[in-house]
Amino acid sequence: MQRSKNDVWVGLFVLFGAAALLFLALQSANLLNLSFQKTYQVTARFDNIGGLKPQTAVRSSGVLVGRVESITFNDKTFQADVLMSLQSRYSFPKDSSFKILTSGLLGDQYIGIEAGAGEQNLQAGDVVTDTQSAVVLENLISQFLYSKAAEGSSTPGTGNKK
Repeated sequence: MQRSKNDVWVGLFVLFGAAALLFLALQSANLLNLSFQKTYQVTARFDNIGGLKPQTAVRSSGVLVGRVESITFNDKTFQADVLMSLQSRYSFPKDSSFKILTSGLLGDQYIGIEAGAGEQNLQAGDVVTDTQSAVVLENLISQFLYSKAAEGSSTPGTGNKK
């Protein structure tokens, strides 16, 4: 009888440890959000979202103020519609701008909110069009290479003079 009691306790301990590891893995991968704050949803339209994913952080002045709920393509405006849930305790003016930023040089992307100065605040269901798209590293490199190639072809060649 004593041995089966110990087996049950060991099994419960192992089960609890596995559940804790699963919880930590989901939290660190931003796949689990246990926030019980009231939220309101706002949509922002971006030309290019880069590598933005659902459950990505929405920050203002470095403070987490919400999360990205979903990303869809709008075939009328040919832009990406990013639906965000912002915590109700934070209110932003309607003329606020939303930017896709990168944490670190090649880190994860997140949405940064730069508060405007308007009198009216964003409400649930509002659509924000004052956005700045993600900086795509490949586009920057190609622009740099193209400008260097154009610079090299506009300089007159120095031929051999005899």
